[in-house]
Amino acid sequence: MATFAVSGLNSISSISSFNNNFRSKNSNILLSRRRILLFSFRRRRRSFSVSSVASDQKQKTKDSSSDEGFTLDVFQPDSTSVLSSIKYHAEFTPSFSPEKFELPKAYYATAESVRDTLIINWNATYEFYEKMNVKQAYYLSMEFLQGRALLNAIGNLGLTGPYADALTKLGYSLEDVARQEPDAALGNGGLGRLASCFLDSMATLNYPAWGYGLRYQYGLFKQLITKDGQEEVAENWLEMGNPWEIVRNDISYPVKFYGKVIEGADGRKEWAGGEDITAVAYDVPIPGYKTKTTINLRLWTTKLAAEAFDLYAFNNGDHAKAYEAQKKAEKICYVLYPGDESLEGKTLRLKQQYTLCSASLQDIIARFEKRSGNAVNWDQFPEKVAVQMNDTHPTLCIPELLRILMDVKGLSWKQAWEITQRTVAYTNHTVLPEALEKWSFTLLGELLPRHVEIIAMIDEELLHTILAEYGTEDLDLLQEKLNQMRILDNVEIPSSVLELLIKAEESAADVEKAADEEQEEEGKDDSKDEETEAVKAETTNEEEETEVKKVEVEDSQAKIKRIFGPHPNKPQVVHMANLCVVSGHAVNGVAEIHSEIVKDEVFNEFYKLWPEKFQNKTNGVTPRRWLSFCNPELSEIITKWTGSDDWLVNTEKLAELRKFADNEELQSEWRKAKGNNKMKIVSLIKEKTGYVVSPDAMFDVQIKRIHEYKRQLLNIFGIVYRYKKMKEMSPEERKEKFVPRVCIFGGKAFATYVQAKRIVKFITDVGETVNHDPEIGDLLKVVFVPDYNVSVAEVLIPGSELSQHISTAGMEASGTSNMKFSMNGCLLIGTLDGANVEIREEVGEDNFFLFGAQAHEIAGLRKERAEGKFVPDPRFEEVKAFIRTGVFGTYNYEELMGSLEGNEGYGRADYFLVGKDFPDYIECQDKVDEAYRDQKKWTKMSILNTAGSFKFSSDRTIHQYARDIWRIEPVELP
Repeated sequence: MATFAVSGLNSISSISSFNNNFRSKNSNILLSRRRILLFSFRRRRRSFSVSSVASDQKQKTKDSSSDEGFTLDVFQPDSTSVLSSIKYHAEFTPSFSPEKFELPKAYYATAESVRDTLIINWNATYEFYEKMNVKQAYYLSMEFLQGRALLNAIGNLGLTGPYADALTKLGYSLEDVARQEPDAALGNGGLGRLASCFLDSMATLNYPAWGYGLRYQYGLFKQLITKDGQEEVAENWLEMGNPWEIVRNDISYPVKFYGKVIEGADGRKEWAGGEDITAVAYDVPIPGYKTKTTINLRLWTTKLAAEAFDLYAFNNGDHAKAYEAQKKAEKICYVLYPGDESLEGKTLRLKQQYTLCSASLQDIIARFEKRSGNAVNWDQFPEKVAVQMNDTHPTLCIPELLRILMDVKGLSWKQAWEITQRTVAYTNHTVLPEALEKWSFTLLGELLPRHVEIIAMIDEELLHTILAEYGTEDLDLLQEKLNQMRILDNVEIPSSVLELLIKAEESAADVEKAADEEQEEEGKDDSKDEETEAVKAETTNEEEETEVKKVEVEDSQAKIKRIFGPHPNKPQVVHMANLCVVSGHAVNGVAEIHSEIVKDEVFNEFYKLWPEKFQNKTNGVTPRRWLSFCNPELSEIITKWTGSDDWLVNTEKLAELRKFADNEELQSEWRKAKGNNKMKIVSLIKEKTGYVVSPDAMFDVQIKRIHEYKRQLLNIFGIVYRYKKMKEMSPEERKEKFVPRVCIFGGKAFATYVQAKRIVKFITDVGETVNHDPEIGDLLKVVFVPDYNVSVAEVLIPGSELSQHISTAGMEASGTSNMKFSMNGCLLIGTLDGANVEIREEVGEDNFFLFGAQAHEIAGLRKERAEGKFVPDPRFEEVKAFIRTGVFGTYNYEELMGSLEGNEGYGRADYFLVGKDFPDYIECQDKVDEAYRDQKKWTKMSILNTAGSFKFSSDRTIHQYARDIWRIEPVELP
């Protein structure tokens, strides 16, 4: 129980006393409150101009004598004014009853106090961007994995000290208050976390940019670990409200589904009828680090007006019918990635994606029109707007932008298509075929009939481009190109393309016939009799030739339709990734090796056609959240040894640690910080699982989405092998051979991904056996931390000593947790996959534990397996046999084991090469043990990992996006 200053708030009488006290002194407190709120704008007569500074490419304002506009006069709060602000919110914007001031109430009052500052800066940023009419980037993503906001916000605002002091006076620690905040359930894995890091960097670097997403009421799911493995329940993060969001009831847009397309007398198309809902904006301010710039994450929620509630049905007892329309609208934003095994699930996912795209594009266009005033020049749209599609989920923004420009704004197809191509860009995040979205042509046509028409027009443009590039002489080559590149797969060829192909085929047939006739003519007898006979037959031949020509035309059409027509037994699908590549002006991968795979394999035909479109933008993470705020002790050490905290915005300064890597004083401080962070992990594990682990063991961590290609199965098989060998040894031998380890897993398996859920079950079963084996004790522990999220990562990453990034080479686009671990001085064991390649280059080959087949070998290894030539390592077979003895319980793991066996078949043949890489993996783990025994060497390797992580700041990535794709420049508030 906490107290306000001396009087306290732990009872009705004390809160009443506080309230009376507060009101009697409210002139002072409210004056202080007003002072806080008025570090806003002092209106003055000023004018603004934008100049480009070559050294840093920043747009800055300059005062002029006319003095028209505003400036942001900032009052920096101290602990006294912060205390008053928190008290104010506890009294006047309460989410709780007034009787007590407990931790949840303290959190909400504190967050609302911080939000005041954010809103002031957000308003100033928004107003300045509007006034300057600068080009702005809009980042569309289905996920934003924000994590907790409080510590990040006050850290970026430079107010950690004042808030900590103020809360101490109220009887609480800042850390305890911050722990009351639930993680925002707006994402799941690296895609969403990357998007959130990007927002932080955009704000910190003063780039004019916004994010757009959906406001999921129940998130993906909350993960429970039971005796049956993973179970899913709905997230409750919004149950008590979200103090960081601001509902914008005045900002809403209509979103339509189904209906039909009507063509007017003027040729303009109208999408009419159907099902209409409303998307309403919720804004989340995103503060930059040590800057006034505060950008916006705009989230959409869906609803219907009250009139849609069927009061007649309700009063007649048909309650389900009464609110059916509302529920249909609201459920669009219930859950992130709803299961799509059913038609209903697929439809809901498409509705989600279109809602994000339609509401965001309408909002972007409204902002553009507002800034343009009375004279809207649509050709200037790409000069003011950049739209980035984070993976294929926002692909529908392409036909939606075209629909609005043509059907609503009256632009021609040519003009709208050119504008769209100059505006949108696409980031590819995967090489997995199942993740390159393909939607049913029929479903898309029913749900979004106008958009399918527009996609067909884009497909037609593509086909004409392909014909122009490759010609029509080689129909087999052309068929191959269309099969690889078409947006509409197994759909009728457009008539304009069909006519060209038929004409080309007829011309080829005419040439061939002419050659044959010439050959026949040369072989004719020149006798007079034959000549006379030929003259007599001339009339008959002309008639026959006419009939033959008709047959030949029909044959040409039939041939073309046979070659290029749809197959009746194949599905008709829309390739969303192809649509992105064709329509965007830039396509980027997210790590060097991934971008090469994108060019050489995934989109090779497009790369050959448009090489200038393809770029690499290696991912990054924000060093503020992922080093400074989550690992303050190590951050202080870095600041001490590099001479300042400039590394927080110029991570190149981290490289200066290299010259101190052998310094014994630094190594001692480094080990102490790591040890303190390990104690936090010990507490977390006890709290989350009940297991007690030793802080003296090596903390070995793999935390990421559960997927076969990420190979948690390889990790746990290595642990089983380690456990088996321990059991075969005497206590003395065990101690001599093995370094004590705590093996920590975390991550969610998608609710319908059965094999991934089997892996979770197997890990927990192994842990249950190993952790209760008295012979093994602290030599080996296996822990699965449930409900992995950003807040859990912020504890695990700083205290980790070894981190596993062991995906099958060529299958991980980049990864970002590998960057976070390296930044925090954790050593990595991994394959040459994703960003691992570049991390290893930067930290040094000797400071990275490498194993496994390389990307260029994978196809050959799978072929070898299919041909029955693969011979598994005896140690791998030993592990499988050990598991099958039932040592880890009675659960039937045959389906799991079977996926690693056989030479062909779906779900078999070890597609992800666990067996192939297993011997190399366990031998590499022996090298890890050897290195860890030499703590001086290990600490040096740890320091060099942090020093080499400077490249992997999201600041660097955002600078590259801004320069190469969005073509925007920083804008500093005056």
